[in-house]
Amino acid sequence: MKSRLRAWFDGDLSGMEEFVQVTETPDATHEDFKQTELAFEESLPQNPRSRMIERLGRKSYHILYRVVAVTSCIVFIGVMLYVIGHLSRFGTDNPRADEVSRRYIESGLEETGATNIVAGMILDYRAFDTLGESHVLFTALVCVAMLLQLDRKNTRRDLEDYYTTTLDVYFRTSQDRILQTIGFFVVPFIMMFGIYVLVNGHLSPGGGFSGGAILGAGMIILSCSLGFKTADRLLTARRLNLVTFIALAFYSISKCYVFYTGANGLENHIPKGIPGAILSGGLILPLNVAVGLVVACTMYGFFSLFRRGKLGSD
Repeated sequence: MKSRLRAWFDGDLSGMEEFVQVTETPDATHEDFKQTELAFEESLPQNPRSRMIERLGRKSYHILYRVVAVTSCIVFIGVMLYVIGHLSRFGTDNPRADEVSRRYIESGLEETGATNIVAGMILDYRAFDTLGESHVLFTALVCVAMLLQLDRKNTRRDLEDYYTTTLDVYFRTSQDRILQTIGFFVVPFIMMFGIYVLVNGHLSPGGGFSGGAILGAGMIILSCSLGFKTADRLLTARRLNLVTFIALAFYSISKCYVFYTGANGLENHIPKGIPGAILSGGLILPLNVAVGLVVACTMYGFFSLFRRGKLGSD
């Protein structure tokens, strides 16, 4: 037999079904409701915090909890004060603090090939940080999908019908003629502007995060104005997952190659192009596109999961 923890993780909670049946019974009394609620709570796996309280005793546990909390705060404050005490005073010339920023400004164009210093910094000098930020977005989308996505394990069929039918009838955004007309004309311009900001991020203000946010907003407006059925013809769950995976995989593989060649003093043979041209900046342009796709898919994924409990049609 499966453990109760595994059963809870898989959504196999018969106690929950009994609880829902009692709450939906017209002649159910308050005692029936309380007994079913207690039985459902007992069927859940015991919280490790509750087991710790039982072993230590409630009073001892609260004392230990306060001691650990206060100690952690004191250690954190001490570390922060130590770091602040070693910072240079404002307005003074500190080579240790100014060397990096001076290198970005003076040698950024030559070393990265990007006229936008910010793009060269986040996608070349500090590309590893941006890689982590992109994976944070992907992880956040996965966590939200685990909590909200409707499937056979974590919900009943009538709840899915509520999301797909009742809410659409209530909001009626896709049946508003004014919203439909405006969305039909505005969405193409929003998507075009998002693509422009995305592919010109190494030449002018913009880049993957800002362009991806514009594309994600355009996708959300498309689904609101024309309905999810229209949006799903282009943005299925399979395509969203595939685009996100390919973008993150390309970013990881390409930067691993650059890191490896740079750490070993090898030439990476990636042309930087002519500064100011659209095909310049080495890998910055394709990396901007990859980051923008991840941001756009994450924004639309959040909206779709909160709105209807799934990313898109299968």
